[in-house]
Amino acid sequence: MNAYWQETKRLMFQVLAIWFVFAFLIHAFVNVLNKVVIFGFPLGFWMAAQGSLIVFVVLIFWYARRQNAIDEKYGVAEDE
Repeated sequence: MNAYWQETKRLMFQVLAIWFVFAFLIHAFVNVLNKVVIFGFPLGFWMAAQGSLIVFVVLIFWYARRQNAIDEKYGVAEDE
């Protein structure tokens, strides 16, 4: 069971790192990112308005899939 929690914690820290990057770091460097223009919009504006939200939704589904795989690997998956 110790290995299960190690993998779960590793996954949690990966998710938190990705979340931190897209919640804080991207927005901290918005002025630098605004120099890059994609489809007529500055990248910093796009990341603040749309990009981070898309990443968060994808992150939720990715996390759920990975955690289910870990649960199945260690025999603690929920029965459907």
